[in-house]
Amino acid sequence: MRKYRWWLVAILIIILAAFGLHLATSSKVSQHTVTVGAIGPDVQVWQHIAKSKAAKKAGIKINVKSFTDPIGLNKATASGEIDVNAFQSWSYLETYNKQNKKAQLAALGTTYLEPMGIYSKRYKKVSDLPNGATIAIANNPANTARGLLLLQSAGLITLKKGFGVTSGTNEIASNPRHFKFEEIDDTTGPRVLNSVDAVLIGNTIALTGHLNVLTDSIYHEKIDQTTKNNINILATAKKNAHNQTYLKLVKLYHNQQIQEWIKKKYQGTKVEVNKPLSYLEK
Repeated sequence: MRKYRWWLVAILIIILAAFGLHLATSSKVSQHTVTVGAIGPDVQVWQHIAKSKAAKKAGIKINVKSFTDPIGLNKATASGEIDVNAFQSWSYLETYNKQNKKAQLAALGTTYLEPMGIYSKRYKKVSDLPNGATIAIANNPANTARGLLLLQSAGLITLKKGFGVTSGTNEIASNPRHFKFEEIDDTTGPRVLNSVDAVLIGNTIALTGHLNVLTDSIYHEKIDQTTKNNINILATAKKNAHNQTYLKLVKLYHNQQIQEWIKKKYQGTKVEVNKPLSYLEK
């Protein structure tokens, strides 16, 4: 009987050991690897997320690849070379899809808004800007349009009906204070602050000039339907729009600990936007 019991114990130990090995192997198999392509500050954000406890808990291993060419990154995502990308706004995605019918992308979810701001060394609020003031505005179509929409939001100008994401100053319907617009390379915004009455600067460029859009601008974008096109998203190939692993990346981005790190790292200027995709599609 003793020998029989020992055999039972030995068999039980072997079964448990084998079961444990199976669990360990299954755990390794269940971990999903996702390649995320990013540009600029988003590279650092996703490198941080890749190392986070939240990513490990979600069973996702994230490989981050840095790009400098946005169109190249979108095409790499559409072809499957990159699983998910993090860099573009909703309007950028829509424009890309219109121009690339055979390499379509889809949004997975929203991430943040980096507000564009109106900055001035001479005036403390937009209502102080005098008649005939010179306002510097970006000379690339997307940021020109975005800047004009911001000026309209501030109550300084009105735009024609049908104003689009690449419209320019010729689409201004009313300029009652006769502002003059000086087109500049948008990377030079902080450097021209002393030579004009006001400058419109995107947040990424503002940060390079040690400007915080939330505290240093005299007016900036808010999160509402007028700025929905500027909200950043995570994107993937259209066929992967419902991939459950990729969708987990959206939840990871909005993890509380990760958001606290982003807020500290970028001084609160990457304003979290956790909205359903229907908010963008209205």
